[in-house]
Amino acid sequence: MGESTLSRRGKRREKWIKHYSSSHKILLVGEGDFSFSSCLARSFGCALNMVATSLHSEEMLPLKHWTSVAHIEELKSLGCTILHNVDVKDMHEHDTLKTMRFDRIVYNFPHAGYFLHLSETHRELIRRHKELVKAFFTSASKMLSKHGEIHVSHRDDHPYVKWELEKLANEVDLVLIEKAEFQKSDYPGYHHKRGDGRRSNKSFPLKECFTFKFSTSN
Repeated sequence: MGESTLSRRGKRREKWIKHYSSSHKILLVGEGDFSFSSCLARSFGCALNMVATSLHSEEMLPLKHWTSVAHIEELKSLGCTILHNVDVKDMHEHDTLKTMRFDRIVYNFPHAGYFLHLSETHRELIRRHKELVKAFFTSASKMLSKHGEIHVSHRDDHPYVKWELEKLANEVDLVLIEKAEFQKSDYPGYHHKRGDGRRSNKSFPLKECFTFKFSTSN
């Protein structure tokens, strides 16, 4: 069988869902109930190319997101690597991740947490959000493959536009290569979660959402 025939068959086996391919090595962080990871894995029919992480421990996660149990079982059955207790601020130093490189690093709707005395418009909470995202950018940029991309899905209306994602990325030598409209319906089965507080497993409004794609500037 000729090399060209094998190449064509390889291309036919590649599967895409929006910006993500079964040929990409993908890291998904801050995964909530892991429904986004599950959506990609189902679309690919295999998750050997995926690593999905949560800030929570394996014991705490079902208490925060009881809907995660079925998704994690599905991901494991498809070969996904699941990691708990992963902080996006220093994930490049994680024992499992520190030697790995990724074509796509995905962080959907980052959030620094909910505080009773701080509204989303409060300057201090916005500062905490920006600190989180910049630390994520710094860590993620150390984990990219040669032509890899960092994707952050985010609301771009008030007050979330004040996070200034592009400026934060530029400060760590990342550049915006595309700002693509985010539609939840493009990811069947995905349920975005608040992630913290008493309503951690509840969703939140998605308005004017985009996937910001960044790459290294060199």
